[in-house]
Amino acid sequence: MPAPTSLIQPPPAPEAVLLPAPEQEDELLVDMQEASTTKPSAVAPPTTEEDAEMAIDEEGRPRFAPGKDVDPVRRAETRKIPIPPNRMSALKSNWSKIYPPLVDHCKLQVRMNIKEKRVELRSSKFTASNDALQMGADFVSAFAMGFDIDDAIALLRLDSLYIQSFDIKDVRQTLGPDALGRAIGRIAGKDGKTKFAIENATKTRIVLAGSRVHILGAFENIGMARESIVSLVLGAQPGKVYNNLRIIASRMKERF
Repeated sequence: MPAPTSLIQPPPAPEAVLLPAPEQEDELLVDMQEASTTKPSAVAPPTTEEDAEMAIDEEGRPRFAPGKDVDPVRRAETRKIPIPPNRMSALKSNWSKIYPPLVDHCKLQVRMNIKEKRVELRSSKFTASNDALQMGADFVSAFAMGFDIDDAIALLRLDSLYIQSFDIKDVRQTLGPDALGRAIGRIAGKDGKTKFAIENATKTRIVLAGSRVHILGAFENIGMARESIVSLVLGAQPGKVYNNLRIIASRMKERF
């Protein structure tokens, strides 16, 4: 027992127990050590003299390098064109002539869906023009309306061609079933002579599909052909229409 006058000594401190560090800290430490040993040139991009010194013109304005054209990311788009039942046989027989211009010229993906009776178009990464898909859809729609394939291909090559459709009943709403047949016969003429005369004079193509009339051509030419057809539906004499067509043809020859 120590003497009462002796100094009280502090109790001995407990020995420190080293705990093993978790594996993640070891990995972090290793990563930090590796990061500290890397060269600064590997982390920071090399700076050039052009970046360090900005080009300035005589007036003190900065001069930047011209921007580069970057192709935007294009999303694949689709078009589904329904085919009437009376045009399915013509589509199958002329399919070998329909898909080559769509694939080679427009760079589109084409499929004929026989079950759904439609033609499906889709753009791909090889499609160069943004209007190629719409041009292909117009080409297939023109063939589905009844135009000849040689006339419909012109929609792919010329940007100034359009298709306009209208119903004969919209011109004269009081037409009965017999009067409608007579109006269609007046437009076509004997052996199609009247229709051919309108086409040759106005440089258009006309298709009569029931009570619907489809006209393919330039914008001004479509208007002249429609006026001739409307006048025939309203009861004008074919001779008077022929005279107007001769005048139109002579004016177009003088213009071109």
